[in-house]
Amino acid sequence: MSYLGPLRLHFAGRFQAATSSVNNDATHFDNTTFLPSFQELMGPNMVPARGWFAPRGDADFRLLGCRVTSAFLADGSPAPADDPVRELLIADSDHGAPAKIVDLDPCQQMVSMLFGLEVRITDAAGAAWFRGAYEPAAFFDIWSRAGGPFTDPSACAYYQSVLTAQEWGDIRSSPFLTALRDASPDRLLSIKFMVDGYNATFGDDEFTRGRIVGTIGPGSALEPRHLVRGRQFVLPAGQPNPSVNFCVGVVDSATSKVYLDLGNALATAGSGGDIDSSSVGGLSLCIGWDAEPLCPVPYQSSGWYEQTAGIVALPADRSLTSAELQRIATTPMSLSAGQSTPALVEAAVYVRPDQLVFRCDPGDAATVRLYATKLGRPYAGATIRLAQDSSGLQPPTAAASKYQAYPASWTDGSPASAVSFPGTVTTDGDGVAVVTVATSDPGNPRVYIDGQVYGIRATLADAAADIPADPWNFVSLLVWSGFQADEPLTWYGSIQPIFQQYANLYPIMRDFLDLSSYDDVCAHVPPLLLAFGLPAEDPNSMPVTRDLSSAKRAAILRWLSSPGADGNPLLGTPPPAKLAEDRPAAVAVTEPGDAGELLLGGKGAAFRRISSRKAKP
Repeated sequence: MSYLGPLRLHFAGRFQAATSSVNNDATHFDNTTFLPSFQELMGPNMVPARGWFAPRGDADFRLLGCRVTSAFLADGSPAPADDPVRELLIADSDHGAPAKIVDLDPCQQMVSMLFGLEVRITDAAGAAWFRGAYEPAAFFDIWSRAGGPFTDPSACAYYQSVLTAQEWGDIRSSPFLTALRDASPDRLLSIKFMVDGYNATFGDDEFTRGRIVGTIGPGSALEPRHLVRGRQFVLPAGQPNPSVNFCVGVVDSATSKVYLDLGNALATAGSGGDIDSSSVGGLSLCIGWDAEPLCPVPYQSSGWYEQTAGIVALPADRSLTSAELQRIATTPMSLSAGQSTPALVEAAVYVRPDQLVFRCDPGDAATVRLYATKLGRPYAGATIRLAQDSSGLQPPTAAASKYQAYPASWTDGSPASAVSFPGTVTTDGDGVAVVTVATSDPGNPRVYIDGQVYGIRATLADAAADIPADPWNFVSLLVWSGFQADEPLTWYGSIQPIFQQYANLYPIMRDFLDLSSYDDVCAHVPPLLLAFGLPAEDPNSMPVTRDLSSAKRAAILRWLSSPGADGNPLLGTPPPAKLAEDRPAAVAVTEPGDAGELLLGGKGAAFRRISSRKAKP
């Protein structure tokens, strides 16, 4: 049970992701070489500023003008025309701080995660018919949807999670919302939404905004929270049609339909534009890879994407016959675009971790739940292989070889000994394998960036060799370095280097307080104690990046709570001033053209860093 089924509502609107672009370059984490120009908005060819496109981003994530576009009941029929759900809005919190969007690490920016998001179903007056807390989850399966080079405006990705801590208003007048609540006895709703068409043009009215389209349906404690255990469609070898992307479907026996989710699978005509039917072609669902089409996929009507969030019930004009259902149960399906090779083929066997991102202190264990399926059903007794894989991680800068040399250990998961896990596991009767990843102190392989980031990929031993794996289907794990605070705790001893780094990376903070200033910090002790003591799920938690180890957080809280004789936290003794000749030289980017474009500082730049990393011998 998930959003992908008969009982669901769709919504569409705008989102805002006001990310800070200063922290997208690993060199900016070095306090000793940080320059004021790193906080400035980029200029022509990135000279001299290197703050990229949004140096004053505050990490806020907002839902803007989202409305319900359609709703369907459990029998697959549309909600009645007089059901008030058709006029409702999808909004974020009306009483708390905005949610925060956070990268895992400067060397893993492709799993941006949402913290503190509240989702409401409201009327135009603001009365909440439903409110729930979005369980933090990262986006998945980012691709260049608008075609051409991978840039932030061309990209699309999806978020899938559950809504917990639910509150329902008076929904008696809405048959749909009543059915949705009653179908969710575990007090979980399933939600998925796509984000695309991001505007990275400073000064534009839509700067830091983009399109959001999504679906809400019933949830179940028995199902994974961030993926659908269904029929997994993948790109065939050679990717003959670059206008389609991975997607998932489910076979619903109650309605005798295949529910196919194409929300993140079809190219658009330009950034945030309509589905580009001319490049995608006429799609048909087939039983088998070389079979005659079972039925067409009706996606080409005006407004289809916003109206349906890309979900289609197939066949559209009838139910599947018993014979067709039996064939589908034993045969991989495909999507044909009229070419000799299918546009998408079903992977007969599939495995994916439910949670994709973990943050660990040394000694913590990450519990990874792997879900294996075979033709959409739980795959019991499957052998899963596990291995470290850093291919999806990014080098520190787009052109590191030109501007600064980095050891390979920055992004190859060194030291490998800091994470350990079994090489193989076997799924239980429900197709689930639980893997414990043990961690230890990685030391300081990246010097001025805390900890190390690792990639762990799971593959099925019997997966077909000619079925390409989704490159984003791996666990990203950040293991922080061990930290021993000075005693007694002082500003100059342990605290100032931590606060200085955040002051450098988030210049917007200076509108409230200067974290690099001891006096300013002392003047804001109570709110800092509150913010650093909040759980990561709270939108007001500090730091906004969620990349502070428990040991450093505990040291900050202890320092703030331990005033000296003057009533302020201890200052300590300033370290000796460094001689100019002892200071590392700051990295200066002066080369125009492609280098300036690559160093834009967004997801497009991160993707190109992965590509350049893979291209090296």
